Amino acid sequence: MPGKFMFTKPADEAGKTWPAIVIGLFVAFGGVLFGYDTGTISGILAMDYWKREFSTEPDGEITPAQDSLIVSILSAGTFFGALFAAPFADILGRRMGLMAAAGLVFNLGVILQTASTRQPMFIAGRFFAGLGVGLVSAMSKSTNSVTRASGLRSSAGGARSPRRFVVHLFGLAETQRVYGKIAGPGRAGRGARPGRRLESIAALVSGLRAQAGLARGNHDSSACDGPEPHSETAPKWIRGTIVGAYQLAITIGLFLAAIVNNGTKDRDDSGSYRIPIAVQFAWSLILVIGLIILPETPRYLIKRDKYDKAAKALSKLRRLPPTDPAIVDELAEIQANHHYELSIGQASYIECFKGTVGKRLLTGCLLQALQQLTGVNFIFYYGTQYFENAGFQNPFIIQVITNSVNVASTFPGLYLVEKMGRRNLLLMGAVGMCVCQYIVAITGTAADFANLPAQKAAIAFVCIYIFFFASSWGPVAWVVTGELFPLKVRAKCLSMTTASNWLLNWAIAYSTPYLVNDGPGNANLQSKVFFIWASFCFVCISFVFFLIYETKGLSLEQVDELYGMVHKAWKSKEFRPKIRFQDVDQIGENVRGMSLADAAAQAERKRSVAHVEGQQQEKV
Repeated sequence: MPGKFMFTKPADEAGKTWPAIVIGLFVAFGGVLFGYDTGTISGILAMDYWKREFSTEPDGEITPAQDSLIVSILSAGTFFGALFAAPFADILGRRMGLMAAAGLVFNLGVILQTASTRQPMFIAGRFFAGLGVGLVSAMSKSTNSVTRASGLRSSAGGARSPRRFVVHLFGLAETQRVYGKIAGPGRAGRGARPGRRLESIAALVSGLRAQAGLARGNHDSSACDGPEPHSETAPKWIRGTIVGAYQLAITIGLFLAAIVNNGTKDRDDSGSYRIPIAVQFAWSLILVIGLIILPETPRYLIKRDKYDKAAKALSKLRRLPPTDPAIVDELAEIQANHHYELSIGQASYIECFKGTVGKRLLTGCLLQALQQLTGVNFIFYYGTQYFENAGFQNPFIIQVITNSVNVASTFPGLYLVEKMGRRNLLLMGAVGMCVCQYIVAITGTAADFANLPAQKAAIAFVCIYIFFFASSWGPVAWVVTGELFPLKVRAKCLSMTTASNWLLNWAIAYSTPYLVNDGPGNANLQSKVFFIWASFCFVCISFVFFLIYETKGLSLEQVDELYGMVHKAWKSKEFRPKIRFQDVDQIGENVRGMSLADAAAQAERKRSVAHVEGQQQEKV
């Protein structure tokens, strides 16, 4: 995405793009499930009726151990949901998988929570709701934009034609031979008629595919097949904004939860907690109804050898006939990308820890872990309880305010990630969060929140802190990890970085009550807990400076070159790609298992040897 949002279709973009945009935004709606379920528990735990109904203690309060389990069990369910999302989608398909996750698994959790009157059933419901949320989030969140324009461009920046990309995959001689047979004499070049050309491209890809022996039976689709409908259907020129909409949907879910909780908090009956929980039926119902008419993605169908269905699906998205040259060209790109994934082979988990890939994996895991250690989920999980226990007036209103700031601040983040770059935005966010949290910690420790000025100051700096998080570390951590890894190990590395995020999410949700609350065995830190989050934000500053490379505007192949050529992260902004993707063509089948930098180096050696041999022959 360029340095600003683009909502006007480029002149060279064929067909209609609004259907794909609408579908992408709609699938991103799944983020509301996660955000709402995460946000609603903060208010429910602070409701007087819920505490009287579910408490097992004589004083009618919830113990820190119970608090920890009730809140963190959602993250445990989400972790397992994300873990099983790929096989779940492989078995049912992406559309049916999302429908089953939202309509069955998630709703089972909502039913159990709504009907519960005791903790065990409520906790079980939280787990199943988290399981459904994990499935939905993993099946709708973008992790692999394989048809991204930058991955299909030459060094000059021009878009590569499907035929040229197939040449890259199969070699010039073989492509010319097959293409010549299909197009006929004199039709293999640029002079072919459009009608004939679109037939030729489709037949070319099909013919080369058959000759290359790239049968689906020889490929484990789960290794590379990340179910991400909105990244696969969205037009390239707006894909970044569509993908970022998922993070925005999460913040909207948190905001809606705070509003509903505030509306039911004063009820002295089971409706105080059952209404906020039951509202989740509406979110899942909206998602399921929309998914009924949502087609499978063209790339998913291509990977299942259903070319005709893929053509029909893409024609619906672009509002063009299946035989239109633009549709055939785009399908050829998708299929060529699929073949490229197959050509590079499968990687073992051991390969993820070797060389520069291992360095990138460490960077991705630490980045996701530190995103959680900034302490933002302390506000969203326990904010209402914390503000209430600290003596703040109207803690439910404060939670509405913090969540509204979270929503509004996500918009500049989607813009600044391309304008400022990844490193600068992460550094700015870490510095801002660090300063704000130290101020909140010092204010709460020295002045005590019993007086109104201290409360106002604390609320103001908590909101500023959330602004820095939502506009930087919130969305950008996912952007960076999505750009770190080469295709061969991409799926495995992303699964490990995502797992580190969920594990830290669970650990913080579980440990926070023991850190904040008073009582035997508890740390009773109260506002001093912000010193911990602020210190981790200080660590974030050093981490970004020394380990985060600037990957803005680079394709996956160019990121591979970046890590191979630049050894200090703070010098990465000076990097300019020098290796051409076409260099790989000169190596042939030996490219399997190589990084782009190694492949280009070998190509350069071959050119040098050929040059020397040519000079020797001239002398002879």
